[in-house]
Amino acid sequence: MSDPLADFVTLLQPRAPFSKRVSGAGRWCVRRTEFGQPFYCVVLEGTVRLAVDGHTTVTLENGDFVLIPSMPGFTMSSDDDAGAGQPSAAPLLLPDGEYRQGRPSGAPDVRLLIGHLVFDSPDTALLVSLLPKLVHVRGQARLSTLVQLVGDECRAQRPARDVVLERLLQVMLIEALRSFSGSVEVPGLLRGLADPRLAAALRGMHERPAHPWTVGELAREAALSRSVFYERFTRALGSAPMEYLLAWRMARAKRRLREGRGSIAEVAAESGYSSASTFTVAFSRHVGASPAKFARAGNQGMT
Repeated sequence: MSDPLADFVTLLQPRAPFSKRVSGAGRWCVRRTEFGQPFYCVVLEGTVRLAVDGHTTVTLENGDFVLIPSMPGFTMSSDDDAGAGQPSAAPLLLPDGEYRQGRPSGAPDVRLLIGHLVFDSPDTALLVSLLPKLVHVRGQARLSTLVQLVGDECRAQRPARDVVLERLLQVMLIEALRSFSGSVEVPGLLRGLADPRLAAALRGMHERPAHPWTVGELAREAALSRSVFYERFTRALGSAPMEYLLAWRMARAKRRLREGRGSIAEVAAESGYSSASTFTVAFSRHVGASPAKFARAGNQGMT
């Protein structure tokens, strides 16, 4: 049976081009605006304040994990009222490769592993829009271990490093999203999967994307009336059922075409279209380029 969350993370194609260890001592403050890249942080020791634009300030504790898929501005500071003031000077690089904020010497009050992610999917904006703006997970030792493994692999130059990192990142993101215990009031994939009825319909779409689904048939998968299913799905996911299905089919098709896996006719059939011509019309309307042109663009990031 297809797992929508695993499918979702696989399509995102995450990479971790950067990670570093950071420690803080005394009073310090870091402010980043229009950062632009997905950001993660795990607290290895101590506590730290994180204020993400549009969210309530949170105090992160030892073992906490934070993922911000669509990176707005944020402030990170020492855990005291005076810490969140003017940004501190640039961090000091210590001999052991750790970056120090605040007081340059002495034992640190907090140690962090932070990093940036890159999503290589040509549909990154669509996929990220289905995620919570802030994922904060507490008390998950498995997740902390995974993040440390990612950081270690980033710094090492071992054989098959990129393959190992890709797998670790996929597992890390899945673990983070399924462990997320925060509010799922914001429309998106996690809110849909949290509803057992909608989750059944989502699994059907992901397991059989080529099936000629109708709203009525999806409603039967969810054991709901057509009208109740439509309203419930749209409220939870932020898009109507057939809009979500079209977006999912096109995201899968984009990846197949970009990677050169299969002819246009084969991709059309796997996307639920009876012919290459009808698929071409739908794809061109949705993407703004024909499948052939998109395929030729390869990995140049055309969307």
